[in-house]
Amino acid sequence: MRILGIETSCDETGVAIYDDQQGLLAHALYSQVKLHADYGGVVPELASRDHVRKLVPLVNEALAEAGLSRTDIDGVAYTAGPGLVGALLVGACAGRALAFAWGVPAVAVHHMEGHLLAPMLEPEAPKFPFVALLVSGGHTQLVRVDGIGRYQLLGESIDDAAGEAFDKTAKLMGLDYPGGPLLSKLAEQGDSGRFKFPRPMCDRPGLDFSFSGLKTFAANTIAEHGESAKADIARAFEDAVVDTLAIKCRRALEQTGLNRLVIAGGVSANRHLRAQLEALMAKRGGSVFYPRPEFCTDNGAMIAYAGLQRLKAGESESLSVRGMPRWPLDQLHAPGEKPA
Repeated sequence: MRILGIETSCDETGVAIYDDQQGLLAHALYSQVKLHADYGGVVPELASRDHVRKLVPLVNEALAEAGLSRTDIDGVAYTAGPGLVGALLVGACAGRALAFAWGVPAVAVHHMEGHLLAPMLEPEAPKFPFVALLVSGGHTQLVRVDGIGRYQLLGESIDDAAGEAFDKTAKLMGLDYPGGPLLSKLAEQGDSGRFKFPRPMCDRPGLDFSFSGLKTFAANTIAEHGESAKADIARAFEDAVVDTLAIKCRRALEQTGLNRLVIAGGVSANRHLRAQLEALMAKRGGSVFYPRPEFCTDNGAMIAYAGLQRLKAGESESLSVRGMPRWPLDQLHAPGEKPA
């Protein structure tokens, strides 16, 4: 079965073709970073319009890369949420229309399920069950994963997501958009011992996160010490976020009794975070899994893979189109099962 996957939840247009026997056949991605850079963040209306402009050419590009025609496609998967509603509707309408025109089924995919399953695209994929850390600009969640569609939310951010805190702190430092990767690069030049930032919500039980206070702490530190301290502040901020994520991952593993950890989402590409979680799992005698860097951020390949699992189980969408800006992950069901 060959599936066309479409991702348009925010500011990246992703299209991919996945085959259940041959694996990933094609992957095309267009980022709108330059478009939104002048505004310091994503402008939803501009994002939607750019998805309209780029989506069909990317579908054609993916088909050409795979050496396929539309008659070789057995189904279409598209991101239905969560995300920016206008951007979601562009991908959903296009995906459903293509499926109708080609006479194949379509399936709506949860964006975070796509991220969670992205490590399955790698040669050494994790086996169920495992604990997953989903960490991106819009989400920071710890999830127990017993199988596809079998998710138990263990903890999440009560305010800013980790990636959002990175970007907002970078903006306070005057770094260009998107600031998170630039802050991490600046942190490499910093002295880890100069400033000590708090590890929020680590002094109490539980698996929830809070990162907005770190942004305020960084703002106060910048105001007090000025431009010359930016690299050291960036290092202290990144250390605090990474330590907090690692502490909560350790607690989640202890709570569940599991010893396999998956990290996914845009922040999972952070080298400092990967190194710390690898050290944690080595100490525990466990394993950590993550996707290659190009599949950490939003992409069509993860949507194609997640959609394939549900299409193979006989799931499909009606002709109506749905876009859900809010869609809790634990509302999903296993492929082929009826929703509760």
